[in-house]
Amino acid sequence: MVRAAAIAPGPVAIVIRLHLARGWRTELPPLVLLLQAGNAVSFFGYGLIIAFEIIYLHQIRGFATATAGFVLAAILGTAALVAPASGTLLDHFRPKPILIAGNLTSALGYAGFAFVDRPWQAFACAVVGGAGIGAAGTANQTLLITLVTPDQRAASFALGRVASNLGLGIGATVAGFIISSDQHLRSFQTLYLFDAITYAAFALVVLAMVPNRRPAAARASAVGGGFRAVARDRRFLIVIAVNIVLIIVGYALYSNILPPFAIAHTRAGPAGIGIMKLANTLFIVIAQIPATRVVKRMRRAQAFAAASALWVIALLGVLPATLIHSELGATALLAGVAIVFAIGECIHGVVLGPLVADLAPPHLLGRYMSMYALMATGGLALGPAIGGVVLATSPDAVWWGGALVAAVIGAGFLLSGDRIPEPLAVQTGVPAVGAGPRAATKATY
Repeated sequence: MVRAAAIAPGPVAIVIRLHLARGWRTELPPLVLLLQAGNAVSFFGYGLIIAFEIIYLHQIRGFATATAGFVLAAILGTAALVAPASGTLLDHFRPKPILIAGNLTSALGYAGFAFVDRPWQAFACAVVGGAGIGAAGTANQTLLITLVTPDQRAASFALGRVASNLGLGIGATVAGFIISSDQHLRSFQTLYLFDAITYAAFALVVLAMVPNRRPAAARASAVGGGFRAVARDRRFLIVIAVNIVLIIVGYALYSNILPPFAIAHTRAGPAGIGIMKLANTLFIVIAQIPATRVVKRMRRAQAFAAASALWVIALLGVLPATLIHSELGATALLAGVAIVFAIGECIHGVVLGPLVADLAPPHLLGRYMSMYALMATGGLALGPAIGGVVLATSPDAVWWGGALVAAVIGAGFLLSGDRIPEPLAVQTGVPAVGAGPRAATKATY
């Protein structure tokens, strides 16, 4: 009895477990959970290759490093070009077949990468794979929005971030072990082929399990407007433009510029970069869904400002790492910076996506979500280019300059007041938690 009592959890432990369980409860429909599980599998496949694409094309296939970089740029460029076209299709047709077609196209493109031996073949596969990514990404977000209620959108976007980070993290870890044990052509081919299989498997799951519902956008397609109507929505365009800049200073600088800066200017080595990435990913996976409940209590303008402030702290936090002469100390500081970046990501990701969906008229949902996808792709493409130029000119300016930009944007959000609609206000004219009566007036169309 004494031993059993020692093993049994105490009341405090039980309360903590129940609190954590409630924090992870999303209340999302089972179909949405299935789709997000499929997203996790798909991102696991992408995680298998994402860290080794240039290594494969350069060291195994013999392409010049610049050529390999242009191949990867072609994937993002094609995805960006396809996103608006897929948005137009989604406003006239159901998202299910477009999502299936996009995933199968991606599977074809990435399977082809396993067998390329000339640059033109790699560029062809990049165009095919990028087209699939552009179509499937927009269709997936549109489909998920049609399957949840407006008050569930934040939880759906949060779960999507968990799925993508979990899949990418596990995939990259598994690939690292595979490549470290056998750096031959067959190992890389296996990774690319398995990546293709995950895209195809997700397409089959959608085909078999997801009903082919006609969303409100398709029913209202007779109401015209197209991208001209999107271009007339000044509030939406401002949101897109400002958040492209935030993606550059918040996501792209962390993901693309911090690793080479840390290697060149701090004591942190490749292992430290891996620890930094692990800290960021694990924090997002663990904290993203519980953080959604906290963010729901904030006004959207305040949430955007909070994300901006956190990225200011993280960007400035990089600079002291150059003064630390211990590898352990520099690595620990950069891991802390990665966690602060992750907190900002947790806030930003669950506010921006639902805001775009709330701003979209039903008959233009596909076009609005395509612009949302284009914003993310554009920010991630511009970030390395801008950051690389500044890094070559003045390494420290990347961080204090990015912090200055993020601070100005955060102040702008605070000054915007109730111009950014709140979730409940958009739907019913009832102020959201923390919103004043003017918020309801401003948010109704």
